[in-house]
Amino acid sequence: MIFLGGDERRVDSRTVYVGHRPGSTNEAFIPPKFCDNRIVSSKYTVWNFLPKNLFEQFRRIANFYFLIIFLVQVIVDTPTSPVTSGLPLFFVITVTAIKQGYEDWLRHRADYEVNKYPVTVLENGQRIRKESENIKVGDVVEVKEDETFPCDLILLQSSRDDDTCFVTTASLDGESNHKTHYTVPDIETDLETLRATIECEQPQSDLYKFVGRMNIYKNNQEHAVRSLGPENLLLKGATLKNTQKICGVAVYTGMETKMALNYQGKSQKRSAVEKSINAFLLVYLCILLSKALVCTTLKYVWQSKPGQDEPWYNEKTQREKDTNLYLKMFTDFLSFMVLFNFIIPVSMYVTVEMQKFLGSLFITWDKDFFDPEIKEGALVNTSDLNEELGQVEYVFTDKTGTLTQNNMEFIECCIDGFQYSYRDTASELDGFSKFMLCYQEREELFLRALCLCHTVQVKEPIEQGQDGVQPAQEQRGFIASSPDEVALVKGAMRYGFTFLGLESKTMKILNRNKDVEIYELLHVLNFDPVRRRMSVIVRSKSGDTLLFCKGADTSIFPRVRQEEVEGIRLHVERNATEGYRTLCVAYKCLSPEEYAQADAELREARLALQDREEKLMAVYNQVETGMSLIGATAVEDRLQEEAAETMEALQAAGMKVWVLTGDKMETAKSTCYACRLFQRNTELLELTVRTLEDGGKKREERLHELLIEYYKKAVQEAPPVKAGITRSVPSWCSTNQDYGFIIDGATLSMVLNSSESTSSRYKSLLLQICQNCTAVLCCRMAPLQKAQIVKMVKNSKGSPITLSIGDGANDVSMILEAHVGIKGKEGRQAVRNSDYAIPKLRHLKKLLLAHGHLYYVRIAHLVQYFFYKNLCFILPQFLYQFFCGYSQQPLYDAAYLTMYNICFTSMPILAYSLLEQHICIDVLLENASLYREIAKNAMLRWGPFLKWTLLGVFHGLLFFFGVRLLFCNPALQDNGQVFGNWSYGTIVFTVLVFTVTLKLALDTRHWTWINHFVIWGSLAFYVFFSFFWGGIIWPFLKQQRLYFVFANMLSSVSAWLVIILLILLSLLPEILLVVFRKPRGPRSHQYSTPRLLLFELK
Repeated sequence: MIFLGGDERRVDSRTVYVGHRPGSTNEAFIPPKFCDNRIVSSKYTVWNFLPKNLFEQFRRIANFYFLIIFLVQVIVDTPTSPVTSGLPLFFVITVTAIKQGYEDWLRHRADYEVNKYPVTVLENGQRIRKESENIKVGDVVEVKEDETFPCDLILLQSSRDDDTCFVTTASLDGESNHKTHYTVPDIETDLETLRATIECEQPQSDLYKFVGRMNIYKNNQEHAVRSLGPENLLLKGATLKNTQKICGVAVYTGMETKMALNYQGKSQKRSAVEKSINAFLLVYLCILLSKALVCTTLKYVWQSKPGQDEPWYNEKTQREKDTNLYLKMFTDFLSFMVLFNFIIPVSMYVTVEMQKFLGSLFITWDKDFFDPEIKEGALVNTSDLNEELGQVEYVFTDKTGTLTQNNMEFIECCIDGFQYSYRDTASELDGFSKFMLCYQEREELFLRALCLCHTVQVKEPIEQGQDGVQPAQEQRGFIASSPDEVALVKGAMRYGFTFLGLESKTMKILNRNKDVEIYELLHVLNFDPVRRRMSVIVRSKSGDTLLFCKGADTSIFPRVRQEEVEGIRLHVERNATEGYRTLCVAYKCLSPEEYAQADAELREARLALQDREEKLMAVYNQVETGMSLIGATAVEDRLQEEAAETMEALQAAGMKVWVLTGDKMETAKSTCYACRLFQRNTELLELTVRTLEDGGKKREERLHELLIEYYKKAVQEAPPVKAGITRSVPSWCSTNQDYGFIIDGATLSMVLNSSESTSSRYKSLLLQICQNCTAVLCCRMAPLQKAQIVKMVKNSKGSPITLSIGDGANDVSMILEAHVGIKGKEGRQAVRNSDYAIPKLRHLKKLLLAHGHLYYVRIAHLVQYFFYKNLCFILPQFLYQFFCGYSQQPLYDAAYLTMYNICFTSMPILAYSLLEQHICIDVLLENASLYREIAKNAMLRWGPFLKWTLLGVFHGLLFFFGVRLLFCNPALQDNGQVFGNWSYGTIVFTVLVFTVTLKLALDTRHWTWINHFVIWGSLAFYVFFSFFWGGIIWPFLKQQRLYFVFANMLSSVSAWLVIILLILLSLLPEILLVVFRKPRGPRSHQYSTPRLLLFELK
């Protein structure tokens, strides 16, 4: 803890000694302790992997349940071997542990590469090579061009003459543009003699914030203080560019670096399918308990009859007679639980995990998602939500960089009410003409503002000729943090004013007379999304101090003389209506006294450790007043390829599209029209500051009035609309009125921040209005407001599935609330925080309508099929108890019990769930309305579940009683030999395996060689295994129940006949449905049950 002067409070900070040297010679130096520079992203170590992984796996209900069953089999005398439960459980646990262990090994390997990376550290005047993990806070580190920074450094020295360096932060936020960072002013050239301490905040995760100050001590002089900000901080993971080398002092190391603090596992998102599985599991658990209870009850009812409990041929031992009756009943209940426990499909979890993991690879392998421009395809950050892509009801999208390309082009500008267009010769003034001397001065002032008010850097310094004239404009490249700024600087170049670069706080401009103008850069008032403007203070050669400011119209207009506003406002509004991004430009001459006061206040605010941003904001607001408005610019941001077609397809698929943007309403509205989210006959319901002020009443009263009015219009008077259904027919032939809703950030704040009772009512009205509109536009939104809107919809009635798309860091909060991130020019922080990332907006159509649709259908079929085949498997076992005196006698051999889910029936359903296309992809993309058929978890509702359960009951009854009919005369062989109970169980099991496998074959619409191989291969393997298992005397088995049973069974013609007949009878309803159902070709627009649709495969 340190005490700060003035009005600052006591803050939690750290003191770093540069080069581990004390600040002053008479000061006792106690080196502070900070963490080392090791990065640890792994989850396990060699020692804790086994216990930690087992603990995590047994937290799953199904795994824990099977562990309990296994322990019961070990402890209690149960009818089946512990192997029958233990082996499948061991298989599940082992496969999952191997997968998680491999993933963690990859993390360990990545950590090793980072921690062992060689770096150069300056110690005692020598350059020493060290491993990255050995860097300590206070070490002076040297980094060369194209190397990454090994920890968070304060820039002390740069090889560039202007004391700057360029870095790219692609690995942090994905921004590929070069950022400029500055050395601390007045640092000694020889770092070995530098005595300084750095006071800075404790580590925090915000990449764009840093507050600190450096105390520089010189012999016999009072120490100098320099402020430190984000412009002085070089972050771990960033790369040095266009700079030969730099030296910096380590302030944050290892797990305290901003990159490490930003590494966080996203909150676990559970899919609707997982919730359905848990619900179905509970039903089957109830079935299991009821079966065990019924059998236990009937056993003791049956044994209560005389002679049944202790027949003459099976007398009880003394120990059995002495056993407590209730304890015996309990152990019998547990034994029945063990006997029937295979109704719970434990292997389904592994199959689902494998299906999700392998299925996600199909997204990354899809060549249609590859973007040759950035040479990247789709990225899957989590495979747990594949099927959710087929259930989306609401799409929230950013505008800039998502709906548009974020590729800016200067279109026109307006100076003092006159329009200047570069490409339109029919404008009021064709280009910049020498109109009148006063207008020419205003033109030049405007162009100077464009050339000076920015943070652009010239990419490569180009040497001037002797006459000072620069090479052609086409050879000039610019580096900027925003594409808007480059567009404006290039726009000024078209009219004869060229920005030559910034060197040692000196900005140079080449004017239209080919003269070089030099300005001293005094201060940069950085842009931020709250102020929505940025300014520079410069001093000309003549000694005039000028402030140039550019920003959004709402931010600039209140700060200039109002008589100047009207002429420019018309142009700004017209440009916004045409879809252009607009900025207003203003200037102000500062007197020496005004500048001196501003300079002193800025320096004081920048030295503050506490509340620095608030103090700077107050000074900025004070300086940026009383300005003179010069003009405005219009920059075009073109729509993404196929943006309109994509939005139209999403709406036809029943999804509601909401646009959430920080842009002004007019610009965003024109983009919505261009994307066909709003049609020409769409009635727009506007809830913005402008409409609140129209009525001449208080804003709160007007807000209430408008909400009630819009509610009546869009909800009460509108015809009822099915949930999730939007415009699917052309608007010109629709009889219903389409509504579009527009709200801005200020009004949303009023809705959310009003009193508690009013707020909940307003939110309810707002939500109902929005849900009845075809599209919603939210403009002037702060990042947090975007997340609030997504959360409000996500938590509404019915808990709809939401999907958010954005490309910038300001979209991260809404992406974390929902599901999808999209790559863009602004950066890839959105991609790092997303579940899925695609290069272009147009890829969203295929991702949802094709991949999402197919994933959902596949996994829904997988889940229903698993429950069905396990019910078929265990129902005959339950029925058998009625014919064996409830003695817990198993119907199937232990090998069959163990292998059924692991080997005999697992591979066909896995192949189906990866490869099935019940409708070909082209048809899914052409007919977006097909997406609606599976909306709201249609295939995993209770109706389909009941159908599958009834089918399983029908097949189970048919298997058991069909074989029992055969066994009316058990002498089924030519020699009169009688078949026993193991033959009975084996015939039932054979019919079972063939029926459930052939059932899947009938469901398959898209056959590949893999499907053929696993389906027919599984059946062949079953036959081979049965011959092999029963044809050899196994020395490790105490009793071999199936010795030659299978071979003997197949020697009977009657057994063959029954097996074939029962398989045909079981599948007859399915075959009849397929035969008599009207065939539908690939152009079909509708279908009822996905798995019964027939179409021709191309």
